[in-house]
Amino acid sequence: MNEIDNGSDAPRRPRALTIAGSDSGGGAGIQADLKTFAAFGVYGASAITAITAQNTVGVRAIHEVPADVVAAQIDAVLEDIGADAAKTGMLFSVEIVEAVADRLRAHAFAPLVVDPVMVAKSGDALLLPEAVQAMLRLILPLATVVTPNAPEAAVLSGVEVRDTESAREAARRIFDLGPALVIVKGGHLDGETSDDLMFDGRSFEVLSGKRIDTPHTHGTGCTFSAAIAACLARGLEPAASAREARAFLQGAIEHAEPLGAGHGPVNHFWRSSHD
Repeated sequence: MNEIDNGSDAPRRPRALTIAGSDSGGGAGIQADLKTFAAFGVYGASAITAITAQNTVGVRAIHEVPADVVAAQIDAVLEDIGADAAKTGMLFSVEIVEAVADRLRAHAFAPLVVDPVMVAKSGDALLLPEAVQAMLRLILPLATVVTPNAPEAAVLSGVEVRDTESAREAARRIFDLGPALVIVKGGHLDGETSDDLMFDGRSFEVLSGKRIDTPHTHGTGCTFSAAIAACLARGLEPAASAREARAFLQGAIEHAEPLGAGHGPVNHFWRSSHD
């Protein structure tokens, strides 16, 4: 079990760890993950892989955190606070991918949600091209759930994802790489609904939501994967976690508030503000 017993008799709050980049604008990355954990009543800890100078318009600069410091952050959290679930986001480089995989294996960590972040909403690269193969080889086999969007699924599977049938084939190929559950997100595809395709190696399930005409979708992938991790930390099974996370994200997009001049963030606390 991924937790440390501190001897307290106090009720234990579920805990989750995010291993991702920092978004100075607060809409994606570590900041979105921690807000999402908080929205689910989960204590959030973090290991920062990169510092981005970023807002709703674009990414101005990226500073990679040394791989040994990333590893030290993971060790520091898991050796003391512990975590009931973890997620990865922006891993950026081969060295960081290798360090993260090494520490997760060393701690025999599960469950793990992998959001294979490759490109920001603005089009800026968040995973170096040479790191893709390292992610396929080292990170995906550790995943309980992996959540690529259509372009990411195409890179991971070698299948151009254009519609439901190609999404199914991509999901099958990604599943063969080792994750227990694959969710190919449909936000980049056409249609009146935004349909995410979930595959557990045996059957497919569609997580469907109303497509909302809004520019305020910054951090949707981070928020979705963090919500799955939060639900896993609370004891839900992977498929149930994905369903709950999809419903949460739908509301976060519907209740997004305009912020900035570009792609504004979703509203992570829409439930508390609309009770």
